[in-house]
This record gives sequence, structure tokens and C-alpha cells, in this order.
Amino acid sequence: MPPNVLYVIAPERFRDEELLEPKRILEQHGATVTVASTRRGTATGMLGAKVAVDCTLQQAAAGDYDALAVAGGAGAPSHLWDSEALRSIVKSLHAAGKPVGAICLSPPVLARAGILAGRRATAFPADRALLELKRGGATYVEEAVVLDGTIVTASGPEAAAAFGQTLAGLLTP
Repeated sequence: MPPNVLYVIAPERFRDEELLEPKRILEQHGATVTVASTRRGTATGMLGAKVAVDCTLQQAAAGDYDALAVAGGAGAPSHLWDSEALRSIVKSLHAAGKPVGAICLSPPVLARAGILAGRRATAFPADRALLELKRGGATYVEEAVVLDGTIVTASGPEAAAAFGQTLAGLLTP
């Protein structure tokens, strides 16, 4: 069975390459990628990408997935940081020992889900994102991609390919 990856984006203003590049890499490694958001329809990226949303976060059952990735972008704080459904998925997959990743302005989702306490993590160096990491007990590391156990965090668009490769590596037996 190919691994199933749930890739979460904001319904608007997600960072295009933080979805498209890792998704391409994951699919090249044989993964099936399901795109989820807070609402169905077409999500629009900051650079104009139009992406069909396969399911809402409420419809996504954590047990159906082998990994989770969360794209960043300007829409992440308003659409994803406070999502109870997303936090629940993060907690379930992490508790099952499955890879969980977030890039750019989305690592605060992991911090708010309580899985970054005592962990090394990175994020886009915006003050509010770094404050969320600190509140969540993470140690901020100024690196493009940080792997701590099964948790992958990345700093932003320039790290999208390395983020995808790191996630794919965790899914390859």
C-alpha cells in the first residue's frame, strides 16, 4: 500500500510552492496525497495557484493517513492556527508515531497541538510565529529544515523541496 499523506492548506493565501513542491516529491516517492482545508472548493495560493480541496479537516479521519504536512503562507495564522480539527489530527498522528510536518507560518499549529514541547523546531522568523513556538515549549533553531523524531519543521518557501524530501524519507521503509 502506498503511504497516504494528508496535506493541509489554508483556503486562501497559502504559500503555493510549500504545497506544490513537497506534494510533487511525495508523489514521486509513491505517496497518495489528499489536500485538506477548512472548507471545500478551490483554494487560492498567494502566488495565484488554484488547488482543488479534496476534503475538509472535519471530514479527514486521522487513522486514514500515514503522515501529515501543513503548508504555510499568510492564510495559515487566520485559518489554521486555531483549528480544533487540525489540532486533533496532529495529536492523533503524532501519538501513533507517524510523521507530522509544518512549514513557514504553520509550525505554530504543531506548537498549539502540544507536540513541540522540548523539541527543536523552525518556522518563518515572524515574531508571532516564534512566540507561538516558545509558548509551545519548542527550542527555535534557525535552520531551513529541522527533523526532531518524526516531526519536520521548515522555515519557508526556499525550504519547500528539502521539506518534501525529509517527509518522503520518513515514509520510505
